[in-house]
Amino acid sequence: MTAPPSFASLGLGASLVRATAELGWEAPTPVQARVVPAALAGGDVWAQAPTGSGKTASFVLPLLERLAAGPARSTRDVSALILAPTRELAAQIGEVVEALSRSLERRLVTRVVFGGVSINPQMMALRGGADVVIATPGRLLDLSSKNAVALGRVSTLILDEADRLLDQGFADELDAILALVPSRRQTLLFSATLPSGVEGLARAALRDPTRVDVRPVAEDAPDIRQRAIAVDAPRRTQLLRHLLESEPSPSVLVFVATTYATEHVARKLRGLGVPAAALHGKRSQGARTQALADFQRGKVRVLVATDVAARGLDVSGLSMVVNYDLPRAAADYLHRIGRTGRAGATGVAVSFVTAEARAHFRLIQRRHGLDLPREVVPGFEPTQDEVVVTSTDGTGGVKGRRKSKKDKLREAAARERE
Repeated sequence: MTAPPSFASLGLGASLVRATAELGWEAPTPVQARVVPAALAGGDVWAQAPTGSGKTASFVLPLLERLAAGPARSTRDVSALILAPTRELAAQIGEVVEALSRSLERRLVTRVVFGGVSINPQMMALRGGADVVIATPGRLLDLSSKNAVALGRVSTLILDEADRLLDQGFADELDAILALVPSRRQTLLFSATLPSGVEGLARAALRDPTRVDVRPVAEDAPDIRQRAIAVDAPRRTQLLRHLLESEPSPSVLVFVATTYATEHVARKLRGLGVPAAALHGKRSQGARTQALADFQRGKVRVLVATDVAARGLDVSGLSMVVNYDLPRAAADYLHRIGRTGRAGATGVAVSFVTAEARAHFRLIQRRHGLDLPREVVPGFEPTQDEVVVTSTDGTGGVKGRRKSKKDKLREAAARERE
């Protein structure tokens, strides 16, 4: 019988093996076991892996091993570049890099840069270059246009959550960045899903890559109890409060569709005596950081977020995810619920299914092979009829009939009553 792999067996040096032990990592995950040796060999890697699979360490470990063993960089140069779609994910990757690099004999300089904060301190921090730069695409190009970062000697490029990079409209920025980095480099691309745009990006960015496709088997799948509850749209906030009172969930992440809804629902919850905060892309970076910190410390029980938090948000012990609004793209359903049930813990994922969203929820179930019974909670029995769907879009989201001005006014009034 073949022994399970260890971090040492993947080809990592003693310093990084010790670092994994200090972090309590007993053995590599399947994606780490396959990506680390391929990346250490110097080739390109194209990996598809689900959320919570340990992919961040799968590219950070070989990157640090190669940087520590390689020659020292020249002043102002950047040796490795990691691109991430959101500020939160960039910051969390930076934390992993810092935690693992502490054990190295050679001190590596890491810089994390993203928008939403002043660019001047980032320009100052990059004056001496860096071994690793972790960046969102827009801010990186801003820094490059000001000659604050030199990318001509990047030896390793990592594209994390490439599908989300493209979803968020970074295609042009990625093309511009690929033109700034050397053509002879190692490139690692990670994606949870494989839409056509990712395949095109992979063809443009990778050379004869090692393909890694890690799908969770039943015994490794997260332990997430999924529920679907039928409810009228105006009663969702009251139902959410009822669930919070009946479920022993110390921390709950609630996904909504719009920036307005995050603030609206969080305000309504606070009015009902539930500590809640909003997280969305239009909040300042300081406000976003504070909301996450309060949530992680338990000062806030409920975090109401747009899909800016669907990827990259890793909150220890997150016990429940609620789809207050269903995700527009069916693929995002798994990304959302994957925020709970991590690291061997159990979790609960609840989807509110309104009359307008019933057809879309059937689509989500078909896409993911689900067959969830639609529950009715006593006291919250739905009364509205299903909205007839007339068209679908290419992203998996479902569009209903065009709303009249009167419909929109009714919805606005209903929101105010929630």
